[in-house]
Amino acid sequence: MKNKIIKVLAPATVANVACGFDVLGFALSDINDELIMRLVPKRGVTIINKDDFNLPTEPTQNVIGVSILAMLEEIEGEIGFEIESTKNIKPGSGIGSSAASAAGAVYGANYLLNNRFSNEDLIRFAMCGEEVASGSKHADNIAPCIYGGFTLIRSTAPLDIIPIPSPFLYVTIVHPQIEVKTSDARSILKKQVLLSDAVKQWGNVGGLIAGLMKNDYDLISRSLVDHVIEPVRSILIPNFDEMKKRGIEAGALGGGISGSGPSIFLISKDQKTALDVEKVAKDVYSEIGLPVFTYVTNLNKRGVQIIEMN
Repeated sequence: MKNKIIKVLAPATVANVACGFDVLGFALSDINDELIMRLVPKRGVTIINKDDFNLPTEPTQNVIGVSILAMLEEIEGEIGFEIESTKNIKPGSGIGSSAASAAGAVYGANYLLNNRFSNEDLIRFAMCGEEVASGSKHADNIAPCIYGGFTLIRSTAPLDIIPIPSPFLYVTIVHPQIEVKTSDARSILKKQVLLSDAVKQWGNVGGLIAGLMKNDYDLISRSLVDHVIEPVRSILIPNFDEMKKRGIEAGALGGGISGSGPSIFLISKDQKTALDVEKVAKDVYSEIGLPVFTYVTNLNKRGVQIIEMN
């Protein structure tokens, strides 16, 4: 596809999903990073930013570049890529900005290479980009970005990704206008966990997966509880506890910190409830004078989308 030009739409994602630190994630509709990609007859990757975030264009310092370079290590010949990046997912927002860049880049590159790699190969490449962004090769944003819907990362060594069937759910995203870097949010986590907390957490992970697969909304609600990560990270997000409490009172099944924050996600059975939760969010943050960005969307069960431009 040497003369092909494509647009790649890579969706925002929610990772951890309360109890599933580094192992659960789901894709969101309506907000995507955009990449324009083409093959070039020169080994390497050229990155052109089309937004105002001033991210590095040096490939070894950019998640797009690192992910593509990991792919190129397994390809022979004078093959490279030129990529124009427009980030609609704000870096540091907690809804998978770096994962969208990394996953979108390798997915688009693979399309231009006639899909020679599997989805798990693409996740493996994109995890190299996530390591640049956060210091950790985690896949809980990348996997749902590529597969769509909910995914379970059963293992990263060896990589074992399991798509999870689920009912159609609505999601309210609440983004207080502060930035929390993933690397900083990881640095404050405890190195040891009480066995009693771990047992509760394992139960909730199993319960959440079972609830999703059985379309059991009550079980989903009971399982959206984090005993390990949220109590630590929530201190970085103003009014988190109040937001979560009032969101559930408004009818949400439950929620938590999206990724490393500062965004908060709340899951609802229907759009009306999700919109009620959004109204509550605006009230919660107006009370303390902190600007907040909110939007209501639903599960994206498709994942990355390719649009041919010629």
